Amino acid sequence: MAPRSQLEITTSSVLRLVKEEASYHRELQEQTERIKKLESQDGGDENKEYMLRQERLALEETKKVLPSLKQKIEESIAKLQGLLTEEGKKGPESNVEDINAAKDAISKARTAEREIA
Repeated sequence: MAPRSQLEITTSSVLRLVKEEASYHRELQEQTERIKKLESQDGGDENKEYMLRQERLALEETKKVLPSLKQKIEESIAKLQGLLTEEGKKGPESNVEDINAAKDAISKARTAEREIA
């Protein structure tokens, strides 16, 4: 089996980062819902306050990850676009399957970016 090309590796990287970002956004939403649920519960016992504090800390940590992850996605997309240009210059020797997969990955990343914004 031939080794994977740089184009294939970068395409996989973009797709993985997009999935990871979606996962963090789901986690953010779930944490926000848990905080609202805890806040709406009756009683002000110490356990509730502790749980709220922990959930808020987790929420802040999740929020801190998103900007750097977004930056990584942008960098990976830029690298992938450069590799696409190089692959396209090969002419008949270029791998059409890899080119299509890369274009699809960029499209998915841009769609995810619009949905999140």
